[in-house]
Amino acid sequence: MATLTYVYSDQTAVLGPLATYAEPHAYDLCEAHSERLSAPRGWEIMRLAPDPDALGPSSDDLLALADAVREAARPAPATDRPEQAVGLARETGREVGRRGHLRVLRSPDS
Repeated sequence: MATLTYVYSDQTAVLGPLATYAEPHAYDLCEAHSERLSAPRGWEIMRLAPDPDALGPSSDDLLALADAVREAARPAPATDRPEQAVGLARETGREVGRRGHLRVLRSPDS
């Protein structure tokens, strides 16, 4: 995966590592499309190679995964009806919403 951005004033298309935040004029491309990318006549394509050390998961990614596994392993509150369990979790201030097996959790900072 790669992110494509344009510098219109320089007639340059820049293809680099996947962006970590959204920008209005940045486009994420799959590997196949990023390899076949072409630009208008007269334009230059700059291909920025990703840092090989940055390709693996970071320590933040691993910590987030471990926290998610711990949260999923916690036993649900004892109740006869699932909708009551959601209400109990909301009262504790952790769960904000639920859709199927996905939950929206409030940040510990808030």
